[in-house]
Amino acid sequence: MNVLRELSKRAAARPAHIVMSEGHDPRIVAGAIAAVKTGTARITLIGAQDAVAAQLAAAGEIEQPNLKIMDPASSALTSEFADAYYDLRKHKGVTREVAETQAHDPLVFAAMMVRLGHANGTVGGAVATTGDTVRAALQVIGKAKDAPLVSSFFLMALPENHPSGRQGMIFGDCGLVIDPSSEELAAIAVASAASCEQLLGIEPIVALLSFSTMGSARHPVVTKVAEAAALLKTHHPDLKADGELQFDAAFVPEVAAAKAKGSTVAGHANVMIFPNLDAGNIGYKIAQRIGGAQAIGPVLQGLAKPANDLSRGCAAEDVTNMISVTALQAQAVG
Repeated sequence: MNVLRELSKRAAARPAHIVMSEGHDPRIVAGAIAAVKTGTARITLIGAQDAVAAQLAAAGEIEQPNLKIMDPASSALTSEFADAYYDLRKHKGVTREVAETQAHDPLVFAAMMVRLGHANGTVGGAVATTGDTVRAALQVIGKAKDAPLVSSFFLMALPENHPSGRQGMIFGDCGLVIDPSSEELAAIAVASAASCEQLLGIEPIVALLSFSTMGSARHPVVTKVAEAAALLKTHHPDLKADGELQFDAAFVPEVAAAKAKGSTVAGHANVMIFPNLDAGNIGYKIAQRIGGAQAIGPVLQGLAKPANDLSRGCAAEDVTNMISVTALQAQAVG
């Protein structure tokens, strides 16, 4: 898909250092090797030295300057990370003994590498649950100071020559915030618009989705979406955003002409904001499984530095694509 090739090409222009917390997994190893071969990123694989080295050998590779192994059990950084974790979490009752144990956890170790500047971003979740992966990112890397909340999105790469003319879209939030308020929906929309511009390099056109279009139905869940759209118009007047819109009105110009006359967003949206996690999770999976789109995510937004989650059903190609996304996020952080 052109949009995914473009992501890799842009990431390779300034390769970031991405640390993978599950270096023992063959999908992670295969995805990392592919990213290194295309110059997308420099990779460190976290895990037991022998286990990770065995996976590299099975793939016909060995350690090299752009593809390294780091074992928390023997790393010189582990003691530093234990001290840092204790300082970070002692107000939550974490003892030094717990901090030392946590510093050996690959998810925490990888996140601490990012927090302390030893890497630019981290990717996990091929083995660990989303809960564990996100928790490590939130506790160690933390929320960006200017972000109202941490949310997520999926980058949806549409099949080539899609009749809509679109190559890629942003779907948010499909993986993290369960039932956002109007204020949170507006914040997710702003963050997702920035992610659209950052990753796809196109002007974001944001639709706040509902089962109603411009007052065609009345219900508190519709009101929530309409209020979010009003907040965007008030506080972000330069952002092209509208709602509430049904998906067809947001996506298809002919439907928009009938249902949402006068809207500059309807029919042209490339950022879809779902009203809750039920709708978002169902929506992206329908687009993926029936529509043939490739779903990259959940990608986290609102963190101080990049950390991203993979599906436990991911393939090596998904890992490579997420490395590209994380590397581009790292470029934006600087």
